[in-house]
Amino acid sequence: MSLSKLTANLAILLDSAVDNVDSYINGDTVTDAVDGAVESGAGAQPGFLEMLVSFLPFILIIVAFYFFLIRPQRKQEKETQKMRNSIEIGDQITTIGGITGVVRQIKDEDTYIIETGADKNRISIKKWAIQSKDTISDS
Repeated sequence: MSLSKLTANLAILLDSAVDNVDSYINGDTVTDAVDGAVESGAGAQPGFLEMLVSFLPFILIIVAFYFFLIRPQRKQEKETQKMRNSIEIGDQITTIGGITGVVRQIKDEDTYIIETGADKNRISIKKWAIQSKDTISDS
């Protein structure tokens, strides 16, 4: 708030206070003087500023949580989803359970057949169970 606006607001408050004192001296009751001050807007501005200042720490905490927790988590989820969607036959992957294998077949949009170990055992896994893509396919 600029100095000129602050001075103007103080002048309005002072005028309304003087008017209320004059009306009280002329025989009005205290409640009439207070009602006059409320109707003229005296005290309305500081109440809003006090409320804003009291909520400011909560607003800052919410903004901090968004930038330090929520936003990075969403970014990581998008990267993981992109990696899972780019898996092709021949890629070596690691599952959430720690099983490593080579993708040999894609059954559905969300089911993969992987080949593990020297005996070439085949395991069917879901797309959401893939943790990382270790190599890029040559095909």
